[in-house]
Parts: sequence; structure tokens; C-alpha cells
Amino acid sequence: MLITIDDLLARDEIATVRQLLDRTGWASGSLTAGTQAAVVKNNEQVPEGAPLLPELRQRVLAALNRQPLFFSAALPAKILPPFFNRYSGDSNRYGQHIDNAMRAMPDGSGYVRADLSATLFLSEPDEYEGGELVIEDTFGRHSVKLPAGSLVLYPSSSVHEVTPVTRGARIACFMFIQSMVRDAEQRRLLFDLDMELLTLRQQLGETASMVKLTGIYHNLLRRWGNA
Repeated sequence: MLITIDDLLARDEIATVRQLLDRTGWASGSLTAGTQAAVVKNNEQVPEGAPLLPELRQRVLAALNRQPLFFSAALPAKILPPFFNRYSGDSNRYGQHIDNAMRAMPDGSGYVRADLSATLFLSEPDEYEGGELVIEDTFGRHSVKLPAGSLVLYPSSSVHEVTPVTRGARIACFMFIQSMVRDAEQRRLLFDLDMELLTLRQQLGETASMVKLTGIYHNLLRRWGNA
């Protein structure tokens, strides 16, 4: 399941994040790549320990926390603290790869199982050429290049890549999520049910049938949740 969320960050929030990133140094993105990914990863990343990284992370996590569509689609149990990367110049691509299943918390407190990956775009599409996020799943190949402030959520198990940036700079935030519902098909069914419940509630209000259907949603989540 591939979900896009528009305007996760407001315009003033994007400007603030970009200003913070302008004051932050960049290091090789290979520092957080697994064995396979390191061979094809050629970008830059804000290094762990950068003074402004905690504030940048807090701003993104706060935006996720206020977005109900993100919660419905991801059903997050844990979110690995977000990372920030840049593609430009000679550091301009990330070849085909699959994200590691288990990601270590930066503070050494444990691991997050990567059920879902997310990219939050921080550059406008006209600021750079190339740089599409290409995701392969059972329904084919999807090329994603969203406005600044918008996010795409997709299975970490999918093969994906970032095509070469041939002009300008592509700046983004990326993160990994462990879901309360590990099974992707169960998670999709819950999301579809939740979206239909929202539509019916707006059309019909809180009828007796709506109460029962909502109960079915929560009982399925209770049965399938493993957080």
C-alpha cells in the first residue's frame, strides 16, 4: 500500500526546517546504509550528533502526531527518529535497494522493525531535475516526486531507488516505522475500513450501525495488533 499525505508541513514549517538545515553540516549518506545499500547509496545526510538534529526531528514527529491519516495508514508502534538527506552534485543518487528489516535506535536503546518507510519532501519539484523516488510493488512501478511538505508512505519490503539528480538539490526527510499491525494485508484492510467509516460517519452521523461497524474495526485491531 502506497499512501501520500499532502501538506504534512505548513509553508512556514517548511521554511523553518530548511533554514535549520542550511545551518547544519552534511556527511556521507553511507554512514547509515546496510551492506547491500552502501554499494548503491551516493547522497549526503545530516550526521548523528549534529546540534540541530534533535529540533529537526521534533518538528517532523510533531507534524506526524497531528495527522490522523498517517496514524490510520501506519498504525505506528515505534518511529525511528527521522533522518535528513540531500542529493546534489556528485552525491546525487541511490540505486535499487530494500531497507533493512531491523534498524538500531540512534541512542542504542533497541531496535525498530521497519514495516513502513516514509519520505517527506522538503524541496519543491521545480528546484531540481530527476530525483524521483521509484517504488516497485505488486502493482508495478510508481514514480513519486511530491511538493515540499508532502509525504509518501510505502512498504519497507519494496525495492525502491532515487533516480539521479541532474540539476539543483533534492532535500528530504526519511524515516522507518514499526506498525502495531505487522501484516501488510491486515493493515491495508484496516485502513480501507477506517476510511469508509469516516465517509459514512460524515454522511449518516453516529447511527447504531456506525457504532457496530466502529466496534468491528477496533475488535479487528485488537485481534491483529501485536504492539
